[in-house]
Amino acid sequence: MQASRLLGRSLVKPRPSVLPRSHLARRWLSTGPEGASAPPPPRPSFWKRFLQVTGSVTLVTVATGGALYYVAQKDRTPGPQLPHDPTKKTLVILGSGWGATSLLNSLDTVDYNVIVISPKNYFLFTPLLPSVAVGTLSPRSILQPTRYVTRHKKRQVTVIEASATDVDPTTKTVTFADTSEIQGLVSTTTIPYDYLVFAVGAEVQTFNIPGVREHACFMKELEDAEKMQRRFLDCLESAAFPGQSTEEIKRLLHMVVVGGGPTGVELSGELHDFLEQDLRSWYPELAEHVRISLVEALPSVLPMFSKQLIDYTESTFKEAKIDILTKTMVKEVRDKSVVLQLPDKSIAEVPCGLVVWAAGNTLRKVTRDLMAKFPDVQTNRRGITVDECLRMVGSNGSIFAIGDCTATSYAPTAQVASQEGAYLARVLAQLAKKDEAEARLRELQAQGADALSPEAKEEREQIEKRLAKLEKIRPFKYSHQGSLAYIGSDKAIADLPFFNGNLATGGVATFLFWRSAYLSTLFSMRNRILVATDWLYVKLFGRDVSRE
Repeated sequence: MQASRLLGRSLVKPRPSVLPRSHLARRWLSTGPEGASAPPPPRPSFWKRFLQVTGSVTLVTVATGGALYYVAQKDRTPGPQLPHDPTKKTLVILGSGWGATSLLNSLDTVDYNVIVISPKNYFLFTPLLPSVAVGTLSPRSILQPTRYVTRHKKRQVTVIEASATDVDPTTKTVTFADTSEIQGLVSTTTIPYDYLVFAVGAEVQTFNIPGVREHACFMKELEDAEKMQRRFLDCLESAAFPGQSTEEIKRLLHMVVVGGGPTGVELSGELHDFLEQDLRSWYPELAEHVRISLVEALPSVLPMFSKQLIDYTESTFKEAKIDILTKTMVKEVRDKSVVLQLPDKSIAEVPCGLVVWAAGNTLRKVTRDLMAKFPDVQTNRRGITVDECLRMVGSNGSIFAIGDCTATSYAPTAQVASQEGAYLARVLAQLAKKDEAEARLRELQAQGADALSPEAKEEREQIEKRLAKLEKIRPFKYSHQGSLAYIGSDKAIADLPFFNGNLATGGVATFLFWRSAYLSTLFSMRNRILVATDWLYVKLFGRDVSRE
């Protein structure tokens, strides 16, 4: 009986959860070579893993920083350049905007003695100007000195900060004057040219509406964005002054943007971001009174975009409480209000603290004066009439015109001017080859047909064939790369060509694409780093609300 109890206990005895080490060894040995499995390697300690990660990050940081330093130093020390060659023709470029800068970037200066004349010694990345107006970007971040571009060319390029006052196509001369605050003994002079590239751009069109120039801010140049930022902060501080009535606070904080194009829409979106991301923290007592109105005379904003993107923009603005007043015309801008003609033709005076004018372009005086010298062929009021190769009609091929100062079938955008500049660089390179071939042909012809050797005769025949090809210049064709616009609230819209149709998209992902596209379009690594750093700074610390 006792033996059976012991046997029962042995049967129900629990199995050990962990086998002894001797048993495990026997099991590994009994499985043989095919079933053998090595024990797991020992896991490295925490400090060892920490040191490995830290070393890798340090190595990548040092390598990236070294490469960045090398590229930056290479940009700052471009090296020697070829001097001006008296045997080369003189190419004068008027302006430093999108067309002129694109031309300089693509032009081989070995072929010409290049002279750049512009009242500003820098290129301004205008699509990001609304970001400067609200402090998202620093003004210097979107500037590229013209001398940076010219200093990296093979042959020296003369840069003159002056305003062109007259162009004489008969004598092929340009007269320009120093318009800066500090001037020397010589402030005006005249120089000759062989080829002239007229790329002076346009100025703001006010349509002769009373009070626009006196009371409104523009959004065309860098000083316009800085002026608008100062006035906007002035309105905030004046509204915060003790004893200000509610009606006056609402007037001071009503911002009216005139123009429903990309500039007006992006400025409205940037103002909304400034309000939501910063002003609500620093001006909590005023934030609820800030109001933004966008005025457009056409039936809709952003007419160059597709209908679905227009609807998406309008719905986004409605959520952001931005008022869109379409079919509304500005009749007058006053000191403390703007007079509007509403869709029903009624007139209303709307109190406001700030009016930003972002509507329309018109010709500069120097452009009108040049067109007046060709009264028979230059009759288009929108700008200079050019042929299919961007040559000014009536100038016998010595004057090229690109950008907003011309009257073409293309919209006056930065994308068009940039492509025109790159195209003109190829044309000028072809003309340089043609001039060189003609000079060599004249040398051979001067020797006489009888005195030429067989090799010289063969060379002459080849030059004549080459000249026949160089005489034919391919016409300019614009390739639309799409349209982008920022609409605020970290959203953007894009209308991009896709196969045989268009790809219309909007939202946060498009906003990231908008930023990456603009970063890649900037002309130098310096600008890309500055803009990206400004975006990161604003994301971390917000915009600066101090007023200079």
